[in-house]
Amino acid sequence: MNEKIEIIKAWIIKADHDLGTAKITYLHIPEYQDTIAFHCQQAVEKYLKAYLYHLEISFIKTHDLIYLLDLISQKDSLFQDYYNKASSLQNYSGQLRYPNLVIELSDFEIQNSLKIAKEYRDLILDKLNLQVDYNSILDK
Repeated sequence: MNEKIEIIKAWIIKADHDLGTAKITYLHIPEYQDTIAFHCQQAVEKYLKAYLYHLEISFIKTHDLIYLLDLISQKDSLFQDYYNKASSLQNYSGQLRYPNLVIELSDFEIQNSLKIAKEYRDLILDKLNLQVDYNSILDK
């Protein structure tokens, strides 16, 4: 397998670890809303970076999902429909990481975050025509 595919798969696997962490936390410690939301945002960020790498688009180190989508949208207009989903996760990378910024999330918001992260995974893998095995916990 070529090096480019290996790097893309490495991004996907790291994203899957974030999504898996979010899912396991949700199933076993649902009151850790900040951790769940944070890892959903991180998963989407890494899925987008995998696709950017595939498109050979350079990007700066950032947690900004909108910036990443803007870059992708220059070559792939399908992602226009995903801005609203990304914006719902956008603030979870920074706002939830520190104790002085507390956000209360509803169970619906948490479930939606998990759903969005999985949708991004499915979309990216479909766009890449790539299959990456993952733990079945992501489907629970």
